[in-house]
Amino acid sequence: QVQLVESGGGLVQPGGSLRLSCAVSGLTFSNYAMMWYRQAPGKEREFVATISSAGRSTNYADSVKGRFTISRDNRKNTAYLQMNRLKPEDTAVYSCKAVQLSTQYWGQGTQVTVSS
Repeated sequence: QVQLVESGGGLVQPGGSLRLSCAVSGLTFSNYAMMWYRQAPGKEREFVATISSAGRSTNYADSVKGRFTISRDNRKNTAYLQMNRLKPEDTAVYSCKAVQLSTQYWGQGTQVTVSS
């Protein structure tokens, strides 16, 4: 059974940092690209960042470029999203996704709230 479990969310003040983790089990992690998405209340889910299966290439939404960093540890079957200089508009439920060709799996998400 494939499982993706996000953790690390919470309440943080504007300008602060959080690191999200996505622990994956039930598949060959190193064969899957990993992505982070987010969905704010009343808005469509949007792409945040992606990293290739070996971790050699990354891509980011313009809204987070320069502030967020995606990474992975294939020995630990875990993907990460380091979020710095957080803004109130970053408030959302953040979810990770594992993708290999047409196969994809989603986690349940973790809430990130940026507020003073």
